Amino acid sequence: MSRAEIVQSADAAVAGVEDGSTVLVGGFGLAGMPFDLIDALIRQGARDLTIVSNNAGNGDVGLAALLAAGRVRKVLCSFPRQSDSWVFDGLYREGRIELELVPQGNLAERMRAAGAGIGAFYCPTGVGTPLAEGKEEREIDGRRYLLEYPIKGDYALIAAHRADTLGNLTYRKTARNFGPVMATAATTTVVQVDEVVEPGGLDPEAVVTPSIHVDRVVRAQARRYTVQGAR
Repeated sequence: MSRAEIVQSADAAVAGVEDGSTVLVGGFGLAGMPFDLIDALIRQGARDLTIVSNNAGNGDVGLAALLAAGRVRKVLCSFPRQSDSWVFDGLYREGRIELELVPQGNLAERMRAAGAGIGAFYCPTGVGTPLAEGKEEREIDGRRYLLEYPIKGDYALIAAHRADTLGNLTYRKTARNFGPVMATAATTTVVQVDEVVEPGGLDPEAVVTPSIHVDRVVRAQARRYTVQGAR
C-alpha cells in the first residue's frame, strides 16, 4: 500500500524539516527545480542545512534564494559556478558557506548507491586530481580507483510533472534530471507536481518513480525562469 500523502500546500509539504538536515534538491540549473517547495522551506525557517544539488543556485530564485536567506551551511554539487551564480559566489568568497565539489556522475551514483543500499563503491573519476585527497585509492585490473560513499538525504525536494493519489510519478522531458535518483536516496521525499490524478490516470509504462519512494505530494503551478529574467 502507498504511504504517500497528498497535502494541500507547499508549507505543509515541508513541515518538520529540522535544523541541520541534509536536503537533496532536484533540478539541472533551473530545469526541474522545485521552486514552491524551496520557497516554503525558506518560510519554514530550518537552518544549518546541507544541500545536495547539481548546481549551487541560479539568479535570485529557487535554491539561490535559500542560500541568500542564510539557511545553508554546506553545498555538495557538481557545478557551483556559472554566469548567474552570484549568490553562491558572494557567500563562498566571504567564507559563509562550505563547498564539496562532486563530479556529476559521482553525484548521481552516490545517491543511487544510497537508494540501493550499497555501502560504498570504487570509481575512477577524480584519480590524480585534488578531488582524490583523503580518499582510499585501489588498483583494480591495472586501473586506479577511488572509494566513494553514498549520499543519503534526510529530505528530498523534487519536481515532477504528474502524480496519482498513490504517489506514482511521471516527469516532463529534461525536468526529470536528478528527481528519480533523489527520491530513492532520502528518508522523506517531498514532491511538487503540475497535476494530481486518480489511480489509473497514469500510463503504468510511463511511471518513473513508484509510490513506495514518495512521502508527500503537493500540486503547484509550474514556474519557469530564464537567466535574463531571474535577477
